[in-house]
Amino acid sequence: MDRLRKYHYIDLVMVAFVVILICSNLIGPGKVAQVKVPFFGLLTFGAGIMFFPISYIFGDILTEVYGYAASRRVIWAGFVALAFASFMAWVIVALPPADFWKDQAAYESVYGSTWRVSLASLVSFWAGEFVNSYVLAKMKIWTRGKWLWTRMVGSTLFGQAVDSIIFFPLAFYGSGEFPDEKMPYIIFVQFIAKVGVEVFLTPVTYKIVAWLKRHEHEDYYDYNTDFNPFVFDHEKKSK
Repeated sequence: MDRLRKYHYIDLVMVAFVVILICSNLIGPGKVAQVKVPFFGLLTFGAGIMFFPISYIFGDILTEVYGYAASRRVIWAGFVALAFASFMAWVIVALPPADFWKDQAAYESVYGSTWRVSLASLVSFWAGEFVNSYVLAKMKIWTRGKWLWTRMVGSTLFGQAVDSIIFFPLAFYGSGEFPDEKMPYIIFVQFIAKVGVEVFLTPVTYKIVAWLKRHEHEDYYDYNTDFNPFVFDHEKKSK
């Protein structure tokens, strides 16, 4: 029987992961915010950055408690959901508005992402989440399950770096929306902000992980896992 069927809460974690992913990618980017931060000055960022890192937290929780194979399934579920949401937004924006409806321009400004931004979002999410899950699973083995915070932060550093480095050049380089020479600065600020959110929420992550391990009676180690993102078996086949 499928190992995942014995768990009681994995479906809830998956739903939370997908909901946060969709909302942070579709609702958040519609607004650009500015806040004054001590020592840094005025920071400009897409509002979605406040919530997108939470999807990485749930990715960490999935891998830490249930293992890489379970996380792999959820990442693919999130990828398909995000792809459908992007396609749905494109179709609805493209539909001709009624003569009496005057909000088309506002609707386009919020949900009318270009194909380039949508593609960049999909690719960067897919790569970043798999890197995050892989690094955490490997670090759990290397640390023998100790020092949870090291693999939470360590996997986030790698995953968010990959996500940011892929997304911004793929979405905006040469587009004129941002000066190309400012791209490294934008990537760095976004990376620091995303990692900062996850570090700030680490105590909450600890409590969720401990609660799930206790109630699911699971603390999975990926000793025999096939880490190929395109394989859906839980463990390597015995030869």
